[in-house]
Amino acid sequence: MISTWRKKRREKRVNAKRGLVKNTNMELMIPSQFTCPISLDLMKDPVTLWTGITYDRENIEKWIYEGGNQTCPITNQELKCGGSGIDDPVLIPNHSIRKMIQQWCVENKEHGIERIPTPRIPVSSSDVSELLEKITNSSKSETQDSDLCRELAIRVKNLASESDRNKCCFVTNGIGKVLSAAFLELSEGKNAKDASTGEVILSTLTLFSPLDVKSKSILGSISSLCWISWFLKNGSLSSRRNAVLVLREILKMEEAHDKVEILLTIDGALEGLVKLVKEPICPTTTKASLSTIYHMVNSSSQSSKSRFVDVGLVELLLEILVDCDKSICEKALGVLDGILSICEEGVERAYSYALTVPVLVKKLLKVSDLVTEFSVSILWMIFKNEKRGNNNGDCVLVVEALQVGAFQKLLLLLQVGCSETTKEKASQLLKLLNVHRDRGECVDSLDFKSLKRTF
Repeated sequence: MISTWRKKRREKRVNAKRGLVKNTNMELMIPSQFTCPISLDLMKDPVTLWTGITYDRENIEKWIYEGGNQTCPITNQELKCGGSGIDDPVLIPNHSIRKMIQQWCVENKEHGIERIPTPRIPVSSSDVSELLEKITNSSKSETQDSDLCRELAIRVKNLASESDRNKCCFVTNGIGKVLSAAFLELSEGKNAKDASTGEVILSTLTLFSPLDVKSKSILGSISSLCWISWFLKNGSLSSRRNAVLVLREILKMEEAHDKVEILLTIDGALEGLVKLVKEPICPTTTKASLSTIYHMVNSSSQSSKSRFVDVGLVELLLEILVDCDKSICEKALGVLDGILSICEEGVERAYSYALTVPVLVKKLLKVSDLVTEFSVSILWMIFKNEKRGNNNGDCVLVVEALQVGAFQKLLLLLQVGCSETTKEKASQLLKLLNVHRDRGECVDSLDFKSLKRTF
């Protein structure tokens, strides 16, 4: 640290001899020809319109595409579009100004000015159309070239990752439909080469979320769903993550019921989703898996819901509720509520699990309103017809709920307010708990030590 101080002092002394000592109170003025007329900031990617006025690309594109303007901001002249039927105004990169700006940045480095990087030229609509056509041709069964299709998909992914402008250009030209159709064509082969290409396509599709209806419809075909399920079960960590993200998009469709029934008949599909929850890759993957399972639970037939119980999902959900964030907690409780609502076997599993009551009572009034509503609903389903217990006929879980403070939390819930459905269920739970209040310590006076008297 001392050597650094000495170095700075030495540099200051040398600069003083050269007359380069700067006044820290003086602001460095940017030359007017280097500033954008819209933002008045230093241009990073100068482009010139046919009117002769130079703007920063980001600002003029916001003016044109987000603002819906087709005139030059300075001259108010109508912008000319490109040829070949392209409706985008021509933005010509001004390399001379850009090099002058970079040189000025280098010369003023001592003032804290960093050299702007040389920008990449955004992709044009004609380039995108040509690229998508090549993907379509390389994936067709008659002229299929899996290696070329993979290279093209990687190129799309790289270009879309460069800027939002590129991504919007791909979306406008129907990238979702093209990649989905290519994935469907390649799903027929399913060899090692096709699997590598399919993995890249899935990864690229996740960049363009949310997908359009047509893309979801193509991906929701039986062949595509089988291949996505194969990636869920046998793919790498990244491919399993991408597969569940795409699957979540598919099940957001209004007519998702048929897709769910197909998934439940595919060997390993449900098990692959549950494995992503049991052995999490990242929070995003866990949330996507729970969302997908939630759509499946609420869209599947009653006869199919026992499968969710058979794979141990009830116990798994209760385990992850012990320590999870708000979003995962809401999704896990939503799935659990859906399973128990029409599956008696699921209620039996929840009743037999030791952590059920303590975890659910702990979540009351603690995480979010949605979590509280789900917790009350699940407790109500478990308690409403409880006829189990020991030899004396005691309601074991009801007494346990009293001991962990359910009575006082439910009373507080009614006071602070909740939905009518939750209010009705909470009232019924209180009546049930009130019968057994003498069996457990339901109110701890220490819980109210911070409350002030109103008189």
